Amino acid sequence: MPRDLADVADYFLPRAATVRGVPPENETPESRMPATARRGRPAALPIVAVPVGERDVVRAAFVWNLAVEVARLGASATLVAPSPPEPSPIWPEAGPGPVGAEVVLPPASGLAQLHRAALDLAVARAADSAEGGLVLVCVPPAWLGRAADGRALLRWVLLFASTERLDLLETYGLAKRVLAASREARVGVTIHGARRVADAQSAFLHLAGVAARHLGRDLASYGLLVDDLHIYRAIVSRRPIGLEHPQSRAARALRDVARLLLEDARKMALA
Repeated sequence: MPRDLADVADYFLPRAATVRGVPPENETPESRMPATARRGRPAALPIVAVPVGERDVVRAAFVWNLAVEVARLGASATLVAPSPPEPSPIWPEAGPGPVGAEVVLPPASGLAQLHRAALDLAVARAADSAEGGLVLVCVPPAWLGRAADGRALLRWVLLFASTERLDLLETYGLAKRVLAASREARVGVTIHGARRVADAQSAFLHLAGVAARHLGRDLASYGLLVDDLHIYRAIVSRRPIGLEHPQSRAARALRDVARLLLEDARKMALA
């Protein structure tokens, strides 16, 4: 079932202060144990494919900042994107970045090559990380039309959609292409550009309803991102929002999306 976007209303409201030394009500001794004490390490970290166009600076910034937030939560975070034919400002330099978030730009020319590179990293990082993590793989949307040789990369896909009608239509088209290539794919959506939670919820429910009727599949909700000035300033400064403006609504929203993804990744590891 899709998550209720009303649960993320705290993006728009101040959060209550945490009393030092007093755990949250739903925290248990088991939940405070290291991940490796509760389960064995997976053979490979989960891979999340994210369609991002070669000139889509905003969505590229979302993915990079999401990787940083995954790392800030104590997990391993690797962003993989095909190496551009010439230097591009859309991605940070390859290698370790802020708080250990890593960028890898392999010379891939299709989904199969990109998947092999991502899988090698997922296996290596699983061995190195005690707290799990994610490998976020940015996929050129044009490659989805040649998905037959790389459907393994599309088992878990995250789509970003604004509340604009045309953007929702394009996102539906991406979901349709993903599911045509990999029928069992888990497709999730993060809404951005909403000024109110109600607008984000309406956009997601509309998109999910169309997908259920015409594709016969449910879409998973991965919250919303708040498009405020901090996102665009971060793009210009090439500095992560969570480090430059950790208390901003944008940083808090990104962290909650990262947390939702990590929660699902850990559930998959236990399944």
